[in-house]
Amino acid sequence: MEQVRYALINGAFQILSISGLSRIIRYFSSCKGVIFALHRVLPDKFRPFQPNSILQITPEFLEQAILAARDKSFDIISLEEARERIIKKEKQNRFVVFSFDDAYRDNLTYALPILRRHNCPFSLFVPINFVEGKGVLWWQLLEDIIRENNRVIFANEEYLTESLAQKHKSYYKIYWLMRSMEEEKRMKETGELAAKYNIDTEEHCKKLIMNWQELEIFANEPLCTIGAHTVNHYELNKLSLEDARWEMLRSREILEEKFGKRPAIFSYPLGTKRSAAIREYELAKELGFAMAVTTNPGGLYQKHQDQLHQLPRISLNGLFQKKHYLDVFFTGAIFGR
Repeated sequence: MEQVRYALINGAFQILSISGLSRIIRYFSSCKGVIFALHRVLPDKFRPFQPNSILQITPEFLEQAILAARDKSFDIISLEEARERIIKKEKQNRFVVFSFDDAYRDNLTYALPILRRHNCPFSLFVPINFVEGKGVLWWQLLEDIIRENNRVIFANEEYLTESLAQKHKSYYKIYWLMRSMEEEKRMKETGELAAKYNIDTEEHCKKLIMNWQELEIFANEPLCTIGAHTVNHYELNKLSLEDARWEMLRSREILEEKFGKRPAIFSYPLGTKRSAAIREYELAKELGFAMAVTTNPGGLYQKHQDQLHQLPRISLNGLFQKKHYLDVFFTGAIFGR
């Protein structure tokens, strides 16, 4: 089902970019700019089974996106400046913001040199326990286990994962089962899954995510704005109000303790409407964050001056890494208002 959906989106991108319709929509749109959501930046090493490739773009595509933004006369700015431009009512040049979630180590290895080379401002949202090596990247863990096994047992149910089709089917079935679980149950079941297939979740996390020493490079980088992303990377709307408040507040406090500056921006883990909604938006505002970003797709408009704690972002999706698709990505109106 997911593969069919992505095939349809790919077809739509193809039509919009080749026909020039995206440029026409952009010309007549009142969209002020877009925030791009990114996760991983890695050289293209194709694997037949890699469902999380949606979270991964190549260094070449990142560079193409930066160059295309400037070629199309977009200003590349920080989130803080984007906030000011959203609030202002007078006509301004359109803008692009680059933001990265989760503090993957490849952001340091592959993304940072490109961002520096092109003097590109960006934001990095940091989940505390990932950096501590205590977090569980359950979506990647699930992919890794299914790739290496012909049968997978999760929550007392067996899934066939011999063929590529079976691997994809089983991955998405288990993924959405995990998404339906409360956080405590999901972490329990994920821990049991990892133990069953001899995976050390701490080592798995440390391999993928930067440590505090590496993260300090970003904290000292003038182009970078560090943002909070909770302690445990839980879906906040599954938590009690008290626990959600603690996740948000404590993550900000720890980042301030580590780097001497209080983060003013926040990113909701997973970020869709099923993960964070009105309660969480109001909480971010109550806690004093200047702005907060979701992963709900869309461009930025004047109306967002009253919605600064639920800003949409457009995912630079690893399945759509064609240079001519960038014309679509820059057209916020295509993704919703």
